[in-house]
Amino acid sequence: MSDDYQIGFGNPPKGSQFQKGKSGNPKGRPKGAKNLKTDLMEEMREKVVIREGERSRKIPKQRAVVKTLVARTLKGDARAAHTLMNLLFRLLDPEGEAVIVGQPLNTEERDVLESLKARLLSNAQSQLMLDESPDTTEDKS
Repeated sequence: MSDDYQIGFGNPPKGSQFQKGKSGNPKGRPKGAKNLKTDLMEEMREKVVIREGERSRKIPKQRAVVKTLVARTLKGDARAAHTLMNLLFRLLDPEGEAVIVGQPLNTEERDVLESLKARLLSNAQSQLMLDESPDTTEDKS
């Protein structure tokens, strides 16, 4: 060793430095380990077979989940409607413009979205009216 190497702050002794090719954290995260977001996105991209009428086709799981959510909402499922509306509001900014990167909504898609919104709001209002109405089955003795 040469005498000009000064041991001190930021300059540890050569013998205690990490060896080339050896990790300072050998039990750390293994190479290729994926986080939850990556695992979830890979799972949602996998395709499943669905039947629409007489026809079978393969679509990504993400699309199948959205189709199921919309179908349940249209059948009057309040919980599905609430979930769908929360999802829509998260994806839209306050001005109502889509934040999602991609093509903007065309007029037909906007009309469908507006009719769905109106239907969900009327269902929610009627549900509120039912919840607020006095119970007529009470026993008045």
